Order: sequence, then structure tokens, then C-alpha cells
Amino acid sequence: MPVPEAAADVNRWQQLVDADPGHSARYADRFRRMRVEGADLVGEARMVDAMLDRGSRVLDAGCGPGRIGGHLARQGHRVVGVDLDPALVEVARAEEEGTYLAGDLAELDAVLAGAGEPAGFDVVVCAGNVVTFLAPTQRRPVLDQLRRALAPDGRAAIGFGAGRGYPFEEFLADAEAVGLRRELLLSSWGLRPAGADSSFLVAVLSGGVR
Repeated sequence: MPVPEAAADVNRWQQLVDADPGHSARYADRFRRMRVEGADLVGEARMVDAMLDRGSRVLDAGCGPGRIGGHLARQGHRVVGVDLDPALVEVARAEEEGTYLAGDLAELDAVLAGAGEPAGFDVVVCAGNVVTFLAPTQRRPVLDQLRRALAPDGRAAIGFGAGRGYPFEEFLADAEAVGLRRELLLSSWGLRPAGADSSFLVAVLSGGVR
């Protein structure tokens, strides 16, 4: 899906919703149809599940309608999802297991505190190209908020595609600048190694607050 250019401080997803109030409903319907058609919608969740002990705490950052968080909750993890789009959060609450909160990832500390959810997550997963929808001025603040949400030995798994306005090396530099350390770089959620010509990046990062 083409992504519009964003102003320096305007979230791209919010631009899409503001321009088309039906956008979120169609997005949720698309995944419902894909599920009925038998599409594999939980590849990201399988990788995250493999990183965790049973019963771990997971933050689904940019959870959308809850397809990743819901699967992880069904595997026995304690899942909290946060998304900017309240319409998608309502879908997640109605259709998936887990706790889902409407809020801006740039204010994640406050969103979690307001819901009585402490930081200290074993894994933060941020999939679905979420980081490419952030406005340029939001990128480092959001990555720092994700870092702050981690347990001391927790890890973040962040995945997105090339050609969406956020070059991989720029993302990795931003992550390093806020104290996230590279543990593993992959070219898919299916554990394929990253290469110079990869069109997708999954970065497993550490650096939780101690």
C-alpha cells in the first residue's frame, strides 16, 4: 500500500484515517477475509513465541486489530496491545484475547501507567510496518519509549519493509541512539538472515531499563 509523505510531526496512519474515515474498518475487514481464506496471519507471532518462556509479558506496539497479540495470548502469554487508532483497538477488544489500549506510542509510558500496566515486558513486538508510519520527529522518541517498556533482559522485535521512507540503516542508527543494541538482524519473520539486498528487516534488539 503506498504511504503518503508525512509532515515532520504528523503520524502517517493518522493522515490516512483523517483523509478517509472508513480506512480503519476496511483494514480490519481485510484481515478477517484473509483469515477466512486460510492466510497465515501469525508468522510474526510464531517467531516471538519462540523467544519466550510460557506465561511471559508481551507488549504489541501498534497492535491494530490484534492479530499478533491475540495469537500470543492464546499461547498463554500476558499480552498488552497499544495502538493509535481507537477503531482498531475496539476490534481487538471484541475479537481477540489480551488487553488492548488506545494511545500514542510516543506517550507509551503514560498510556501504560494510566491503565495500571507496569513496564518490564519480556518482549516488545512492533510489526506490520508500524515504525514506517511514524512521523520523522516521532521515531527516536517512540523507539526510546519501547526501550523503556522492556524488562532489563527483555528484547524488542521490530519488523518493516524497505521503500517505505525509513531506510534500514537510519532505523538502526536511531535505535542505537536511544540505547537499543542489535542482537540479530533478519530478512523475514521466518528467521532468514538479513543481507545487503534484503527488502525486509526484522531487528531483534535489547537494552531494557536497568
